[in-house]
Amino acid sequence: MRSKNRLALLQLLTLLLVIPAFAQQRTRFTHADTLRGSITPERAWWDLAFYHLRVRVQPTDSTLTGSTLIRYRVLKPEQVMQVDLQKPLRVLRVEQDGKQLAVRQDGNAYFVTLAKAQKVGQTEAITVFYGGKPRVAKRPPWDGGLVWSHDKAGNWFIATACQGLGASAWWPCKDHMYDEPDSMAISVTVPEDLMDVSNGQLRQVTTNADHTRTFDWYVQNPINNYGVNLNIARYEHWSEEYTGEKGKLPLNYYVLPEHLDSAKAQFNEVPRMLKAFEHWFGPYPFYEDGYKLVETPYLGMEHQSSVTYGNHFRNGYLGRDLSRTGWGLLWDFIIVHESGHEWFANNITYRDVADMWIHESFTNYSECLFTEYYWGKAAGAQYVIGCRANIRNDKPIIGTYNVNNEGSGDMYYKGGNMLHTIRQLVGNDTTWRQMLRGLNKTFYHQTVTTNQIEHYMSQQSGLNLKPVFDQYLRDTRIPVLEYRPVADDFQYRWANTVPGFAMPVRVCLGESGPYQAIQPTAQWKKLSARGVKTLTIDANYYVLSKQVAE
Repeated sequence: MRSKNRLALLQLLTLLLVIPAFAQQRTRFTHADTLRGSITPERAWWDLAFYHLRVRVQPTDSTLTGSTLIRYRVLKPEQVMQVDLQKPLRVLRVEQDGKQLAVRQDGNAYFVTLAKAQKVGQTEAITVFYGGKPRVAKRPPWDGGLVWSHDKAGNWFIATACQGLGASAWWPCKDHMYDEPDSMAISVTVPEDLMDVSNGQLRQVTTNADHTRTFDWYVQNPINNYGVNLNIARYEHWSEEYTGEKGKLPLNYYVLPEHLDSAKAQFNEVPRMLKAFEHWFGPYPFYEDGYKLVETPYLGMEHQSSVTYGNHFRNGYLGRDLSRTGWGLLWDFIIVHESGHEWFANNITYRDVADMWIHESFTNYSECLFTEYYWGKAAGAQYVIGCRANIRNDKPIIGTYNVNNEGSGDMYYKGGNMLHTIRQLVGNDTTWRQMLRGLNKTFYHQTVTTNQIEHYMSQQSGLNLKPVFDQYLRDTRIPVLEYRPVADDFQYRWANTVPGFAMPVRVCLGESGPYQAIQPTAQWKKLSARGVKTLTIDANYYVLSKQVAE
């Protein structure tokens, strides 16, 4: 009997040793992940000030050639700079002040040795020349790159989509989200029968002797690198003006000729979207650069001031309601969601992709707020609650830092429901709206961390929200309110929670009746409730309930 126990114990210990090893194997990151995802010493010493991207797009052989001028401010006197460009594209040479520099390649990172002494406080520039065939998108926008497509008439229909994959998939840049240029110029040369639409305002179009045209765009505001885009086609264009919180905002629309009538009807959603989101979040963050909605051969993305659209001019998400409530069929998902990212992604940008929830949770909740603005608070709540059916609780929403690792896709629906739950804790819709607007004002045109967002929301609400963020962002478990009737008392406690979780919640005793606030902890609490056998939680809280035995 003892020998069997020893054998069983040995097997258990072996299993316990194997499980962590397997877990480590699944979460192992590479040297390339660190080069891409961390603020390396070769990135940290210089502050990005300006890009001028010049690129020639050659559809017949699917190639790009061009250069990026990178202007930067010297923070420390270092001599080696990291610039990123993903294979199969190649850096051809790098110059500073007209002199070619030594370059060492390490995977998708290029380390440039500067000949000129770099003095703290000075502004300098290098130019990176590059070319080749960029990665072709397999499933844009999720598995991105270049999309080489055609319209119904057989004309080229080309676009970029590179979130997650990174902007270095198609142009040389400092491919880390912590540092943005203060402004950017984008010059795109295409065959003369095509048009390019990129970010910012169009400054000029030049017809070249080789039967090409160059479109010069200028972005006056800071821009995250994956927000930079190319959209190339034989577009039809029209414009209008929106009077918003900061004055006149130019709106420009670009669609394929075969979709012009459908687009003119569907894009009426844009002014409605702007009205709702300026109410909730404050002024559109890029008045100087305008707002564009551009048709693309993929579903859509939040490219700054150049939002891309491929939702087939239908309401919902490709005609479906993600909430299954009916409310999601009353508006165009891509116009609303991708434009919501102008506030949460483009205005407020995560510093590390592990904090991608800052983009997606708030923008998911913007769908609820848009619904609420036009159809009432109950409708908005029904929408976000309905989206819970899409939550997987597979892994934490926050990923691993410094290795270009994003967390669970639950950052959308679970993140939106976390924010809806926090709204209940705030308990005042005026304060809640001021917090959302305050986020966009306080962190205007900044890159941020989760800790900054958590601290701001706790400070503005007067609540300690850290255990709530820990529960929903860093843990996969959903809080369970356990309860049991005991004699004339009704006992309750939180289970399935992180340490210190003591979130208040509104409940009614029985199947119906008035709601009351209680504040459970991990220990049993009680209240007087003679004859009550059940408990109902306010559905606006993303928690579960369970009756347990005495």
